[in-house]
Amino acid sequence: MPEKKGNGKLPKDTERVVAAFKALSNETRLRVFEQIRMGLGQASLNEEMRPCVCNVASNFNISLSTISHHIKELRNAGLVHCERQGQTIL
Repeated sequence: MPEKKGNGKLPKDTERVVAAFKALSNETRLRVFEQIRMGLGQASLNEEMRPCVCNVASNFNISLSTISHHIKELRNAGLVHCERQGQTIL
């Protein structure tokens, strides 16, 4: 078990690893992460190829709002970075 600091908290790096594992512990979220990691669901905006939330969602049989929730959890864990271009989230 990782050493805790004198104040009972885990080191910052350990906290980030725990957050990443927690985010990836959900099967659907892991599948979404893999789709993004492999570059599936890419959209061409400004000649840059980046995964688009709506295109990633089209690979699943769940609502766009559920996919957005999973991506938010991945973002909060520091596993993905999102950027808005108009109405499109990349």
